[in-house]
Amino acid sequence: MRVCRAVGPDGRDYASRVLPWLTMVTLLATAVFGLTAAYYALRNRLVDDRLLLLLGVLELALLAQVVVGIVQGATSTRDYEKPVFFAYLVTVPFIAPVASFLALKEKARSSMLVVVGSALVVGVLVGRLNQIWSAHA
Repeated sequence: MRVCRAVGPDGRDYASRVLPWLTMVTLLATAVFGLTAAYYALRNRLVDDRLLLLLGVLELALLAQVVVGIVQGATSTRDYEKPVFFAYLVTVPFIAPVASFLALKEKARSSMLVVVGSALVVGVLVGRLNQIWSAHA
């Protein structure tokens, strides 16, 4: 069974045009979230509405990546590490909210450092998702 794909004028399929942009938006949201959390840690500030708003923006980007990743992964004929790809894809959206929840409960400077660490982990895993997807392009 052959899957038909929409191809643009440049000869690339839809996934190869959309996924790099989605990855860059997600990495940008992750960087802003992580840098804000680092600033909060340096200033001994606690989680507030601004940081939670940035978390919401990051989550929207990650959930969009999950939807696109599932659709592209299910319809793709390329050879890639499917179990690892889907494990990362499903796990990544839970990292930053769990760390932020812990920071809300623990009112210490170290809790903001956990949020910074979660932003780093999310950034690395998003990069790894892109690496797995484009390894056999």
